[in-house]
Amino acid sequence: MTTQADADLAFGTFFHQMDGLFRVEQLFECLSDFSKILGHPLVAYGASTYVHNPLRKSGNKSQTMSNYPAAWQEHCLKEGYDRLGPIVAASRSQSLPLRWDEVYADPKTTDRERRIFDDAKNFGLKAGVTVPLRGQGGIFSTMSFVQKEASGLKDFEINYLQFAAWLFHLKIVNTFDCNDERPSLTAREKECLSWVAEGKSSWDISGILGISANTINFHIKNAMRKLKTSNRIVAVLRAERFGLIEVYP
Repeated sequence: MTTQADADLAFGTFFHQMDGLFRVEQLFECLSDFSKILGHPLVAYGASTYVHNPLRKSGNKSQTMSNYPAAWQEHCLKEGYDRLGPIVAASRSQSLPLRWDEVYADPKTTDRERRIFDDAKNFGLKAGVTVPLRGQGGIFSTMSFVQKEASGLKDFEINYLQFAAWLFHLKIVNTFDCNDERPSLTAREKECLSWVAEGKSSWDISGILGISANTINFHIKNAMRKLKTSNRIVAVLRAERFGLIEVYP
């Protein structure tokens, strides 16, 4: 069973290892090694899946990386599950990680979609969490972390898996460089981002700092603007890269 201390150490190691890697295969192997420590040895990444954008030219193809069992991948193609996946459908309207058991229990999930989850369990994919990765220009990707045995999932594990997914994704799409000028963040903006890195919501941070959630959102939005992103997770990763905060020693 992974403890908070184990996860902290593992993510710190993963974060710094990723910094020196550039080949896709190496990045995916590093990600897989990290997720295995957190009890999710199976990983799948679906990249460059475009949401409808009338200004975007057609012909874009999806790119995937996965260490799922070959038998399951073949079954998905045979049954057309790669086109009907309930997780991908749910991810399009979400920004937070999606637990598979919660999607299964959702009244909006159809019997056909539940069958996909049932089949997955028969092939050894017992439980999982999927992180939506929404980028600029209509780019939509997902990262799934899967357990071979359903053993539960702690909040801190979901938080670290979400950060790991974004770090990998940003490296893949080449948007994680720091060629931009180093921005200047206020002490409060840095403080808020540091708490975001701990998996805290604006409501949580407001209680910790003794100020309103609206004020917390104000500082976080200012930080995101300075860091040229509309995503909190990306803001934390970029702030860390610029040396503005230190959350992964």
